[in-house]
This record gives sequence, C-alpha cells and structure tokens, in this order.
Amino acid sequence: MTLPALPPWLLACLLALGVLLAWARLIARRRGASTDVRGSRSRFLLLCALQPICALLLYFTLLPPRQASTPGTLVVMTANAGQVALPAALQGQPRVALPEATATDGSERVPDLGTALRRHPDAGTLHVVGDGLEARDRDALGDRRIVFSPAALPRGVVELAPVGDVAPGDTFIASGRVNDVPKATVMLFDPAGQRIDAGPVDARGRFRLTGVARLPGPALFRVEVREAGGRVADAASLPVWTQPSPPPRAWVLAGAPNAEGKYLRRWATDVGIPLHLQISLGGGIQLGDAPLPMNAETLRRFDLLVLDARSAAGLGEAQRAALGAAVRDGLGVLVRADGPIPAPVQRLLGIPAVGSEEVEFHLPRPAPDDDAWRARRGAGTADLPVDADAVPAGLPVLTRRTARMPVGDDVALLRDATGAPLAWWHVMGRGRVGVWTPADTYTLVLAGHADVHAALWSQAFATLARAGAPAIAAIPDEARAGERAALCGIADEARIVAPDGTTTRMLRDPATGNARCAGFWPRDAGWHQLKVGDAATPFFVRARDDAPSLHRAAVRLQTLQRAARAEAAATLAVSEGARGPAWPWFLAWLAASALLWWLERRRSAPG
Repeated sequence: MTLPALPPWLLACLLALGVLLAWARLIARRRGASTDVRGSRSRFLLLCALQPICALLLYFTLLPPRQASTPGTLVVMTANAGQVALPAALQGQPRVALPEATATDGSERVPDLGTALRRHPDAGTLHVVGDGLEARDRDALGDRRIVFSPAALPRGVVELAPVGDVAPGDTFIASGRVNDVPKATVMLFDPAGQRIDAGPVDARGRFRLTGVARLPGPALFRVEVREAGGRVADAASLPVWTQPSPPPRAWVLAGAPNAEGKYLRRWATDVGIPLHLQISLGGGIQLGDAPLPMNAETLRRFDLLVLDARSAAGLGEAQRAALGAAVRDGLGVLVRADGPIPAPVQRLLGIPAVGSEEVEFHLPRPAPDDDAWRARRGAGTADLPVDADAVPAGLPVLTRRTARMPVGDDVALLRDATGAPLAWWHVMGRGRVGVWTPADTYTLVLAGHADVHAALWSQAFATLARAGAPAIAAIPDEARAGERAALCGIADEARIVAPDGTTTRMLRDPATGNARCAGFWPRDAGWHQLKVGDAATPFFVRARDDAPSLHRAAVRLQTLQRAARAEAAATLAVSEGARGPAWPWFLAWLAASALLWWLERRRSAPG
C-alpha cells in the first residue's frame, strides 16, 4: 500500500492541489444552488474541513512516518574486560568474547568480530567492553552504533612519538607519556645499552629526551620507565633509522675573516657539506673561494645562504630582489646576527633589529650527568679522539648579540640553559629564514666539545636548507607483527621487503580513492622497506610482546575514536529508518472519507 519510490514533495503537491479543487467545487456549488437545497452553514464548513483531513490521512497511508527502530545490542568482550563493571541493562543481552578476552562468564567464543556479527545479524548496537577492538575487527563494524566501556589506561608508557629519519650525527627527540607511575624517571638507552639521557615526567606524565644517531642504518634504542625506588615499571623499544641524506649546498658570505667562519668551514668539510665561502676584505679584495654573482641563476645552485651583518649590509637593491625571489622559491637563509642588520634586509627577510651589546649565556647540558654525557660523545676515533677531561669541566660560557624573537609564527631553533631563544626561524614562501645570535660557538671546539658545536650547526643547516624530495609513501607510525598496517600514497609498483628478504607486492584499495592506501599484514618483527623503483622507505614492525602498555593504549584510543564517529553517523541516520505500518492511517482515512461521503449526500429537510 505504501509508495516508497514516490517523492514525498510530489505527493504532497498533488494532494494539496486536490484540496484546492475540492474547495473551489464546494464554493461554486453553494453559490449556484437555491436556498432550499444549499444546506446549513455548519454542514458547508464541515465539508471544507474534511478535505485537508482526508488528504493528510491519505498522505500518511501512502507514505507512513518513519519509526526509530531499536536494534538488538551485542556485548563484545575484549582484553581486560573483567576490569569493567557491566551496567545492569546489559545483563540479559547476548555476549561474545574475542580471542584477546579472558572471559569466564559464559560468553560465546568467536575468532573475530566478523564471525560474531554473522551469528547475530540483528545486532545494530555493539557494546564493547575492555581495551577495545584490534585492527582486524574495526573494519567489520560497518555503520553500526558503538558504545565503548573502556578499561583503565595501562601502567607504563602509553604514548611514544615516532622518530623520523635522521642524518648521522644528528640529535633526535624521544617524547611520550607515562601513566600511573608516581615520581617516574624515564631513561633512554642506546643500542649498546648505555644510558644517554634521563629525566623525570611532568605533572601530566609527559617526558622529552634526546639522543644522538651515529652510524647509518637501523638502530633500536630503548625507553625505560623506572619507579622512585629504581625498579623498571615498563619499557619500549624506540626504532631510529639513520639515513645519510644528500648534503645541502651552502654559500657562506662573510664581511671579514674570523674564528667563527673558520671553524664553521672546518665542520662542513668534516661532514662532507660542499660549502662555498667568500670573505670580503674591502676594496674589492676577497678571500676564500671564487666570487659568485648574486643572481637568480647562482642562488638556484644552492640550498642555503649564510650571511653575517657586514655581508648583508653590502647587498645592493638588485641582489636583495634576487634573494627575496630565491627564498620564496625554496632557498634557506641563515643570518648570523653578529652586528646591526640593515633595515632593507630586515624588511626583506622579516627579521628583527639586533642590538650592539653582547651578553653571556650557557647552553644546556647535553645529558643529566657525566656518565650519560660520555656515552653520548662516544669513544671517538684514532684521527679524532675525544677529550676525556671536557665533560667534568662542562660547557664554556658563550656570548650573543641582544635580539628578541618576534611573537608570531617564528619557531625557536636554539635555546640557552634558561630556555631563552638564541636562534629562530620563520617561513617565507617555500623557503625558511633563520636568525642566529651566538657569536663564538667556535670556543666549544677549543674546549673539547666539537660534538656540541657540530650538533648546533647540523641542526641549523638541516632545518633551514631547501627541502628535498618528498617521501614515496606515508608509512605507519605503529606497526605490529600479525596485525594489519595501512600504507597510503603508494604507487602501483610499490612492494615491501621483509627482514628475511621476502617481497610482497602492494595492492591498493580502490575504496580509498586519492589517498591510495593499501593494507599489509607483517608476519615478522623488524625493519621492513617499502620500495618504489630504486627508492626505499624503511619502517619498523614491533614484535607482538613489545611495549604491551603502548599497544593497549593505542587500541583503546582508536576504539574511542571509532565509537565517536559511529555515534555521529548513527545520529545522522535516524531519519532514514524504516517506515511504520500503513493500516492505521488507512482505517482513519476510510472513516473520514465515509463521513465526507455521507455529508455530501445529506440534504436538509424542506421548509
């Protein structure tokens, strides 16, 4: 009796037109009839009122109102579900236990969520209890509503930020969050088991440590959480891939010879950076490499331009215009603020004024104690031995020019021991512009801390130099053996090479569209490589038992996010439920039509 294919607005228009025609017919007949057959005024008004009533009842007969259905609820027990007290309303609902659950309450055992949904097809709402749904089960959810009763966060490391590719000798950051370990201390150990950094967690349980990547290739560092008494509460491996990258092509312009430029060039030569150095002595006399004209063609040959105050003051209008265009095209610029910067250069590059006074400052210690500091420095080589007396003596006092980092989009590049910024940078078009206020970092080398000097300049060059080629794909931040990992942005010929040499060709999921994602189920832990042609992107796959607290927290977070999305989708889909029965509306329409038929044929008594 219903017409589900008929547009509601079309049916409403047809019925409204019918009501208008019926009213016009009643009015015309009443005006043309004689007084003895016209009938009473109340009969006429009742006939007019029944027209829209019959039309409305006919509308709901053909298109009954939609009813909010109440689908069945399926209770899904996951890992650590016993820690959660179930509401009384769920006691009589069907209950299934996934393989991770240790349920002993008579729950029906299922190998995965897909099997459970096939056995309970009427389940429209899933009440997930415990740590949450693993990756293999989240795809089976469909558009079902999810209610999640999570277990408490596990004790230990619950967040650990992945470390991107780093160059040999660069410093990387190990950060994350610890839960439910009072007065915890987090330690970072290198692949040889030496402690290289340590620090307490803050009030929210967060920590931030630093390490040094030395040799090219894969390395597994280790993060340990220790209680106040020194006992290890939790641990997690931290994979770091040290990838030699093409060195940036640097052009250094100096207004006078000085020790800072001398040791900068020595560092660049040691690490293999092709550095073109020009030192102006005035009167057209220059030292160093052959002079180059500053124009668009020359600047395209370099990735980074280093200026000091004197060389910046010597730039003409045409050179400044070429420099501005090159920066907007991707060139990086580092201005060594060893004196007042000319106003035209300040406006061009968006850098602040630099004072003429020099103030002293201390750099932060690279490690919390001498043992960790020595471990970070390493043993050195026969050609470049490490000064054993440099660590107890500490870092020397350095000087810098007075300048204030602008408030806005500038990002701190280097800070002193008190947290005050010493160098910063900002984006300009596709390039980056940095300001460097330390004036005598070369004294670090003289004091036996060549590694600290190298780390400072390596970070500055890596941050500001022209960006290289983008990654060939978006690799997963957290992959685990036996669980599906998603890789996006892959090409048609992408393949994955496992640690044992097994090659798996990737097949993109057409449903992902422009994201170009594919699923991968690693069987073994260790370093895998995603290859497209000759290019390779490494990513690490954790073992099943590695960092269990981190895995539990990740599953919990992903289930919470999926439940929030499913709740929003269920709220939007309420109006699309099934239509209710039509027979009550049909009976009401039949009664109103019968009354209308009787009134149409009723005539008032004569005289």
